[in-house]
Amino acid sequence: MALSLTIEELAARARAELRLGAVIALSLDGAGALVASAEAAGAERMADMRAAAGALDLALTARRAATLKAVAYDGDVARIALGPGDGTALVRSAADPASDLETPMKGPFRSRRGGDAGLHRAAIRLAKQAQLLPAALVAPLPGGAEAARALAAAHGLTVLDAGRLLSAEAEDLVIDPIARARVPISAARGTRVHVFRPRDGSEEHYAVEIGDPPRDAPVLARLHSACFTGDVIGSLKCDCGPQLHAALGRMGEEGRGVLLYLNQEGRGIGLANKMRAYSLQDQGFDTVEANHRIGFEDDERDFRIGAEILKRLGFSSVRLLTNNPRKVGMMEASGVKVAERVPLAVGENPLNARYLATKAAKSGHLL
Repeated sequence: MALSLTIEELAARARAELRLGAVIALSLDGAGALVASAEAAGAERMADMRAAAGALDLALTARRAATLKAVAYDGDVARIALGPGDGTALVRSAADPASDLETPMKGPFRSRRGGDAGLHRAAIRLAKQAQLLPAALVAPLPGGAEAARALAAAHGLTVLDAGRLLSAEAEDLVIDPIARARVPISAARGTRVHVFRPRDGSEEHYAVEIGDPPRDAPVLARLHSACFTGDVIGSLKCDCGPQLHAALGRMGEEGRGVLLYLNQEGRGIGLANKMRAYSLQDQGFDTVEANHRIGFEDDERDFRIGAEILKRLGFSSVRLLTNNPRKVGMMEASGVKVAERVPLAVGENPLNARYLATKAAKSGHLL
């Protein structure tokens, strides 16, 4: 019936509950499990999950497992079997790299092999989407999906079909314009800000339109990922703030352009995880190594969002202000033609020189 929640609505609820430390139920191809965030769940929730299922796993990405010298038999995911005495201290120490140098001899960890890791994979995916550490507590239920639904009904838990979730994510991204208004800025008085909201319940994104760019010609555009530290408080550890203001200045000089401000902080890992990465950089790791030690890939952003916003605004071709060839490829793959890549090399200083060198050497940026 119409009152039933869609899979997108259920996923949004599940992400919020994981952030609160609550337990959710997942099902996939007849299997079922209770799931909680390794970062947020407390000792009582861990004990209840273990009691309900009889066993408890810690699901980690292969990136994090490599740091812990744990075997990822499932390729991209490691299923660490937790013993009866393993509590929140061990779980958080394994999930969070903050103490890796202080206590480098964690483990040894016993990885499960055999069986399907689909539920563990889905749990990590939800944790990433919730901008938590990419690690989850997973209690596989002997009674499978039926047991998961029964426990959910008995305890008021959100129950989510992971297969339906993955199918929904594979569909075309849908993002709607919500509001717009004229906002004069220092770079250009004739500026409008458009707010767009994805239908999957994730964060809103913004388009800053300068002047009145024609829709039948390539528009000067930039995909700028939100950077609280660089854009707002002037961090010298990156070049984001200077790039933001240089892009707006260039558009102001030309009298037209579109800057897309995408809420994908820290290359898509969120501000808290970005601060964890910064802490690791202070220990001597570069930005890519830091992301890997936490459990993330080099870049977790989804640039399809920018392409979809451009198309909703009526643009099909851009002159893209970027040093990142990956953005060019993602735009083209998402149906927006890149007529020209316009370099944007600004903001280098002695405190971010290594960061920029890493972007060039490991991420292919043209600096």
